[in-house]
Amino acid sequence: MHCPFCRHPDTRVIDSRSTDDGAAIRRRRSCPVCERRFTTQETVLLMVAKRSGVTEPFSRTKIIAGVRRACQGRPVSEDALAKLGQQVEEEIRGRGVAEVPAHEIGLAILGPMRDLDEVAYLHFASVYRGFESLADFESEIASLRRDRESEGADGAQALPESSTTTG
Repeated sequence: MHCPFCRHPDTRVIDSRSTDDGAAIRRRRSCPVCERRFTTQETVLLMVAKRSGVTEPFSRTKIIAGVRRACQGRPVSEDALAKLGQQVEEEIRGRGVAEVPAHEIGLAILGPMRDLDEVAYLHFASVYRGFESLADFESEIASLRRDRESEGADGAQALPESSTTTG
C-alpha cells in the first residue's frame, strides 16, 4: 500500500477492524517515512460474468435501476427498491464466489420481486424469461394464484383472484 502523502511504497498496519457484517475491513495505517497516518477500507470485489463473456463489477445500483423500470407506474417506494437491492446483493455475496453469472443475478431478483409487487414481477419476469406468448403469461399468473392459495391454506390471508372497477 503506497502512502497517499509521500507515495512511499510500504506502509504499516496499526489496527484492523471488520465492518459491514464482515463485507469490508477497515485498516489504520502508518507510513514509516513521513510518519503520517491514514485509513483504508478493503472490500471483496464481486464480478458479474455477462453472456457476451465480458466481466464487470457487481452493481447494486444497476439492480435497483432494472427493478425500478419494471415498477414504473406501480406503488413501490424507493425504500422498498433499496431493500430489494440489498437482499439480492446479500444473497449473491452469501454464495462466497468471486464471479457470478448475470443469469443468476436475474434469478436472485425474481423471488424478492414477486413479494414486492406481482404486476411489476410479471413485467420483469416477462422480459427476463423472454415470454413469447399469452400462454407464458397465463402460466405465470396461474403459478402466482397457486402460491397465493397455498398461503391462504397456511393461515395467511389470501387475496381475491381479481378485482375490477368501472368508472
